[in-house]
Amino acid sequence: MQLRYRIILGALMLTLVGLIVPMGFAQSQSPADVPNQKPINTLFENVRIFDGISDQLSASSNVLIVGNKIQAISTSTISTPADSSLTRINGKGRVLMPGLIDAHVHMFMGAIPQEKLFAPDATPQTLFQDVSVSATEMLLRGFTSVRDVAGPAFDLKKAIDSGKVVGPRIWPSGAMISQTSGHGDFRSTKDLPATPSSPLSPAEKYGVGAVADGVPEVLRRTREQLMKGASQIKLAAGGGVASAYDPIDVSQYTEAEFKAAVDAAANWNTYVTVHAYTPTAIQIAIRAGVKCIEHGQLMDEETAQLMAKESTWLSIQPFLDDEDRNPYPEGSESRAKQLLVSQGTDLAFKLAKKYKLKTAWGTDNLYSPKGAARQGAKLAKLVRWYTPAEVLRMATSVNAELLALSGPRNPYPGKLGVIENGALADLVLVDGNPLDNIKLIEDPAKNFVVVMKDGKIYKNLLS
Repeated sequence: MQLRYRIILGALMLTLVGLIVPMGFAQSQSPADVPNQKPINTLFENVRIFDGISDQLSASSNVLIVGNKIQAISTSTISTPADSSLTRINGKGRVLMPGLIDAHVHMFMGAIPQEKLFAPDATPQTLFQDVSVSATEMLLRGFTSVRDVAGPAFDLKKAIDSGKVVGPRIWPSGAMISQTSGHGDFRSTKDLPATPSSPLSPAEKYGVGAVADGVPEVLRRTREQLMKGASQIKLAAGGGVASAYDPIDVSQYTEAEFKAAVDAAANWNTYVTVHAYTPTAIQIAIRAGVKCIEHGQLMDEETAQLMAKESTWLSIQPFLDDEDRNPYPEGSESRAKQLLVSQGTDLAFKLAKKYKLKTAWGTDNLYSPKGAARQGAKLAKLVRWYTPAEVLRMATSVNAELLALSGPRNPYPGKLGVIENGALADLVLVDGNPLDNIKLIEDPAKNFVVVMKDGKIYKNLLS
């Protein structure tokens, strides 16, 4: 299995080399029929609004977008600028809601299958093209913002922000910082023992993971990610499913090492989130000042109580042993760990509700185009524990609150996840009422008839 991971990372290295190709190449990667538009004045007429907060829809309303922000919302006629560029969209009673937010993605490892990553004919150009196309597809699924919590997303983010690639807003963490043998250590035992003069592994060199042992190294690697543009820092606090040398029950890093990362992030007015499933891993991280736990499926009641007391965020995914599980071979160690995690999912959600934890939602899709395409379906699964309104609130205003935890490191100042005056215009027009039928979000190609990000229309099936 470790050989397979090394091959994948070798192919990923090729992808990353492709990122240094001049941006003129990147510009050609988004589909020609999805141009990166300029903000225009837009008036949505006759829409019912899910504002990202309320449990019910508004009465029939009109929403005026000027530039990249919402300027006016009214049940009455809105006076519009005397500008011939105004675009009118008659919603005919459809539902307008904020753009969806996925709080746990890996843009470079999510939608490309393993066999394609290490195919003999793989080239930097084809791999980067796949990543760019998958970013565009994510935006057209209605996901206008994502938090990338491990991987080399910095250059992709720059390409999207500059208009050379079409995709969602990205809050990048950069490389996941990991102790030796931890969840972010993709080396093999043949690379050991490591010395100060040992070369960096491909995963370290190209920003997938960053191995750091001891307070000085953790400080250095944290500061490196901040220097590259990280909006928050990600550490591995416990065993993982995909990684080969860390059993699921192990805890990783000492409290002092976590605190070093927390202090370095706090100096930059941002926060640390950690990969952790088990009570021990979660509790050590919280005692060190970590603000967010990724996963948490194996938590117990005591851990949930501590999270509630410290107002620690839980960024959780509906990991169930179903068609949406990440692909691992039957009988493999990763598959066994996956089954263990999925068995804890139901209790983790119930504890989150019982103790009213600050709960964000994400997908954590890996190596699966099919899984990436089911992003909305994975969100809809939350009705197993929440009402449709609570589900959509989590994927809009609540996830936006987590994104805002980056403070001044937030790369997109402005209010997201809500429909209110002055908020950034990230919007989706739904053909139907998702509060009545949450399954509408499972088929965004059909049911999301308009997708807007930053005041720009990227999809309009009504035109």
